[in-house]
Amino acid sequence: MSILRFSQDLGIDLGTANTLVFLKGKGVVLSEPSVVAINNVTGEITAVGSEARNMIGRTPGNISVVRPMKDGVIADYDTTATMMKYYIKKAREKSKGFGTKPNIVVCVPSGITKVEERAVIDATKLAGAKNAFPIAEPFAAAIGADLPVWEPTGSMIIDIGGGTTEVAVISLGGIVTSKSIRVAGNDFDESITHYIRQNYNLMIGERTAEAIKIEIGSATDPDENNTMEVRGRNLLTGLPETISITELEIAGALEESIEKIVDAVKYTLEKTPPELSADVMNRGIVLSGGGALLKNIDKVISKETEIPVFITENPLESVAIGTGESLKYIQHFQSHPNVSTRSTIE
Repeated sequence: MSILRFSQDLGIDLGTANTLVFLKGKGVVLSEPSVVAINNVTGEITAVGSEARNMIGRTPGNISVVRPMKDGVIADYDTTATMMKYYIKKAREKSKGFGTKPNIVVCVPSGITKVEERAVIDATKLAGAKNAFPIAEPFAAAIGADLPVWEPTGSMIIDIGGGTTEVAVISLGGIVTSKSIRVAGNDFDESITHYIRQNYNLMIGERTAEAIKIEIGSATDPDENNTMEVRGRNLLTGLPETISITELEIAGALEESIEKIVDAVKYTLEKTPPELSADVMNRGIVLSGGGALLKNIDKVISKETEIPVFITENPLESVAIGTGESLKYIQHFQSHPNVSTRSTIE
């Protein structure tokens, strides 16, 4: 029975843009968008994850597509719990054992309030967890990036997700100093949408903005000014229109958001004890999260801080892997039921 219980334990990266589930012994078994489609007439959920995301901008009036997570915290409690229940069931189908509720470690932003943290724990239990334990997102990202978080040396991690950017310096199994800002991948998309609307009178959808970010997005003026054709609706005529937009333009559109992230990094460095600052300068800064894939963002942060910046091997899954790896310390969580997301795991 004990083997059955532990084989079912899960680590969940409950993100604003995507939810990833780590199944103990198997690794990351599920990665789906944090999106839900709801029937406005009956109130029933009609689709979850990728299926729901494909409906964005294409639904009839009786169906709404929502993101129950906003800026790293729960915006819609019941919908989040239902979404998690769906993902937990889907992940457990990949395991041979059933019969007991799983212990779940779920990551939360380091800057959330106790009330917001409690909402995540309660939603996880409502979704089917036997016990739910929070872990700070940057700490999980550092574990997933294989940083020496348990050693008496300073490691700096920047996790740029969908709703939040988490910056933290970690030593001896705990967060020494950190900064959490609600500027991340979704803000990049909104900045692109706003720029195109203001300069071209063209309205584009959420998925189009994300596609532009992925294809020609850049954190600074690019060496090659690539172009991309963009289709949308002209706000003056109301008719469909196609324009050509450049990589340089997108870099300009993202400038303000990038500056806020750089400021958060500088703030964290300023608050870091001198000995740990020296460690960070020697070891460099590690970037994780989907936002780490934005072209040249590592170069911008390195230039502004004068510290080497490295992108982790698997930035999209770093937090989920770290959350799952923390299942090894589940006994600590169980003996400290009120453990803070900013506590040290010994």
